[in-house]
Amino acid sequence: MADIAFLLLIFFLVSTTMESDIGVMRKLPPLVPPAEALVNDRNILVVLVNRNNELMVEGENVDIELLRETTREFILNKNNDIHLPVVEYKTFPIVGELPVTPDHVISLRSDRGTTYEMYIAVQNELVAAYNELRCEMAIENWNTPYKNLTKDMQDIINDIYPVRISEAEPHEHI
Repeated sequence: MADIAFLLLIFFLVSTTMESDIGVMRKLPPLVPPAEALVNDRNILVVLVNRNNELMVEGENVDIELLRETTREFILNKNNDIHLPVVEYKTFPIVGELPVTPDHVISLRSDRGTTYEMYIAVQNELVAAYNELRCEMAIENWNTPYKNLTKDMQDIINDIYPVRISEAEPHEHI
């Protein structure tokens, strides 16, 4: 009887596939030494989600429908506003010199009571802002959607709009 149970166990282990890739796919930023980790306050967009699923951006209540546009404005800083990230002009292959905000960071903080659905919805809006900017750049320069560009062209756009979302540990009460 023990031999049959053992054979069934082995058969089950060999024939079963177990999914292990679950969660949010995110490329982590490179490790920065503490001395270089200091970031100018104007380069940080603070996004908070409290235990009541209320969204706050820079201390003001915001509807989630406005988060994407607010994030886009922060990343672009078209008017070089002193309250938004520092704008620098950098030269990129093929596209030339462009104004960019290379030091911008979006700080996403949540409360332990925040629902998973709200947290993911906020993350989706932040990533969608980057995706829209990348797609617009692809259409503007090559008249082709971002997903249809070559790897080299996508890398250029990724350098122009790097995803910089910092996710802090959940707090007890925000």
